[in-house]
Amino acid sequence: MHQRSTSLWDATAAAPRFDPLRGEIDVDVAVIGAGITGLTAALLLLERGQTVAVLEKEVIGGGETGNTTAHITAAVDARYHFLRRKYSVEEARAVADANRAAMAQIEELISRHSIECHFRKVPGYLYTERRKYVGELKNELAAAREAGLDVEWTDNVPLPFATRGAVVFRDQAQFHPREYLAGLAAQVVARGGKIYERTQVTGVHDGTPCIIESEGGTVRARGAIMATNVPISGFTVVLTKAAPYRTYAIAMAVDGEHPDGLFWDTADPYHYTRWQETDSGTFLIVGGEDHRVGENDDTEASFAKVEAYAREMFGARPVRYRWSGQVIEPHGGLALIGRSGNLCIATGYSGQGMTMGTLGAMICTDLLTDVENPWAETFRPNRVHAHMTVREFLTENMEFPKRLVADRLTPHDVEGKETADVRAGEAKILSVNGKKVAAYRDPSGALHAVSPVCTHMKCDVAWNVAERTWDCPCHGSRFTPDGDVLNGPAREALAPVELE
Repeated sequence: MHQRSTSLWDATAAAPRFDPLRGEIDVDVAVIGAGITGLTAALLLLERGQTVAVLEKEVIGGGETGNTTAHITAAVDARYHFLRRKYSVEEARAVADANRAAMAQIEELISRHSIECHFRKVPGYLYTERRKYVGELKNELAAAREAGLDVEWTDNVPLPFATRGAVVFRDQAQFHPREYLAGLAAQVVARGGKIYERTQVTGVHDGTPCIIESEGGTVRARGAIMATNVPISGFTVVLTKAAPYRTYAIAMAVDGEHPDGLFWDTADPYHYTRWQETDSGTFLIVGGEDHRVGENDDTEASFAKVEAYAREMFGARPVRYRWSGQVIEPHGGLALIGRSGNLCIATGYSGQGMTMGTLGAMICTDLLTDVENPWAETFRPNRVHAHMTVREFLTENMEFPKRLVADRLTPHDVEGKETADVRAGEAKILSVNGKKVAAYRDPSGALHAVSPVCTHMKCDVAWNVAERTWDCPCHGSRFTPDGDVLNGPAREALAPVELE
């Protein structure tokens, strides 16, 4: 296995399995991706009488929904006082309304379909340990209240260490995301929907019909939803409006009483915490140490820092599970959800994958069934940010050209020239006969060598020590040591190189 991490969700819930696509099929809507966006959209579409096929390159929840910490919340990473200042009070209120609608949709689906997923309503606490951040939190309190959210201030945060107070978001929620996805999948199948796992999409062609090509077959559809964290085809402009980040999480087994709620601090780097009941016991979940993809030379240290923080703040406990996820941060603070032709995308969820992922499904369902959606305009991908200055735009979008130029000018002998330079468990960029090679030697001594050039837009990949993956810092594509695609937008594998 290429990765060394296992999420709490993978370890404590089973999911149904489905066969790959073989042959040609016709449906009303093809959904690419079987995470929270894809399966929610599939069910909503089926309930409107549409025929649906879901194509998943791995297994249900094998993408970012399976690597979340599953905070269901109307609080936003960008902060409501930022949205109010950057856009308007009305836009901030629309974001709050959309978040509440998505949370209500999750609760309604769980209730109506009796999905057992350890769902609970809990408060959310945006807190600080430092006096200098109190004023900023008071601004957020006022902005969130103005946006229509049920919020209040408290000086008593139910954590086992001192704080300076918090904004309390009432009626937030948590659940077991793998169990939730299993429940959605069961309902999709019960209504005649088709789910295909281990089905790598190789081509997406807009038209009448849309043509979705995979290694094993083809889907013809009236419309399609790319529920893949980042679009895997077209929508190039979206890549200038968002950036990929890695985030890290651990789960520790706990006994006895524990605080009730979702907790987000204001530190830099920041941390987020909650507790989760499972059929295997109760766990403390702590996450943080976010960084842009490919910009951390020691990702193993990121896990170590999260663990050190958890032990310092909550006491010494063994780490049972650890995992990392990929967060797409929109530069304007708003998710990117919308339709172009007969294709709909949903991306840029920031740290709100459960809420925004559900909203993405709701908006795409409406757009592809010609139903007016009250939030479609707020989140449309091709909107123009009138308040983004030229300097802001260039700052946010320099990573791709900077990396591309640096990759072409960097000397080829930076890390080594011989395969013998790569020890067991180690990876390096080599120069072999004047050609760059991304080489990894596994613990058994076998060498895995591929081209380091990302197949998406030709940036060089970097080694992720913790996950044993090659990661592209430009747009977030990730690959196994053998070059297979783990995360898009790349669709093609890194080319193999014969060395030994």
